[in-house]
Amino acid sequence: MSDSVKPKRAYDSPRRRAQAAATRTEILAAAQSLFEQGGYAGTTIDAIAVEAGVSLKTVYIAFETKSGLLRALWNARLRGDERAPSVAELPWYREVLDEPDPVRQLHLNARNARGAKVRVGALLEVVRGGALADPEIAALWERIQAEFHDNQRAIVQSLHRKKALKPGLGVDRATDILWTLNHPAVWQLLTGERRWTPKRYEQWLAEASCAQLLRADRKL
Repeated sequence: MSDSVKPKRAYDSPRRRAQAAATRTEILAAAQSLFEQGGYAGTTIDAIAVEAGVSLKTVYIAFETKSGLLRALWNARLRGDERAPSVAELPWYREVLDEPDPVRQLHLNARNARGAKVRVGALLEVVRGGALADPEIAALWERIQAEFHDNQRAIVQSLHRKKALKPGLGVDRATDILWTLNHPAVWQLLTGERRWTPKRYEQWLAEASCAQLLRADRKL
C-alpha cells in the first residue's frame, strides 16, 4: 500500500450519534404502540418499520430480532433509559430500602408500583403473551418475575431487620404476600377490569401491604 493511501475510518460525530439515538427512540415508540395493540405474535418487524418511518434494515441493525426489540423496549420503559442500571440500583427503589420507617417504606413501594405499572403494565402483558410462543421472550418473562420477587424480598428483609413484621410472619411468606399484592396481574384486574384509577390502586396497595405485613404497633 502506498504511503499516500490511508485506510478509511468510520465516520462518527455527535450529530450522527444524536440522529441514531432519535431513530432508536422512534422505533421503540412505534414498537410499543403496535405491540400493545396487536400483541407480540401479531406484530411484525415490517409493521414496526412502517410505523416508525424507517427501513426494515434500520430496525434490524438497531435491534437484530423482534425479541431483542421487545427486550430493549422493556428495559427502557421500566428503568426510564435503556442504559440505566437494574431496578435494584435505581434511586427510587433505593429510597424504599433506605427509609427508616416501615409504614413509609410500604407507602413508597406502593408509589413506585403505581409509577412502574403505568409505564409498563400493558407492555408486561405483551411479554407474558409472547412468552408462550418465543423461547427468548419466555426467558425474559422468567427474568422479570425473578427480579421482581427479589426486589420485593429485599424490602421485606429490611422490615424484618427492623422487627416490624407481624409475629410469626417469616421473610419467605411475607415476601410472597407482598409479591402477590404488588403483582401486575392484580394491577390489571383492578385498573383494567374494575376501572380503578392509578391513585386508588396506590392507596389500596399501601394500606393492604401495611395491614398484611406489619405489627400492630408499627402501623401507628
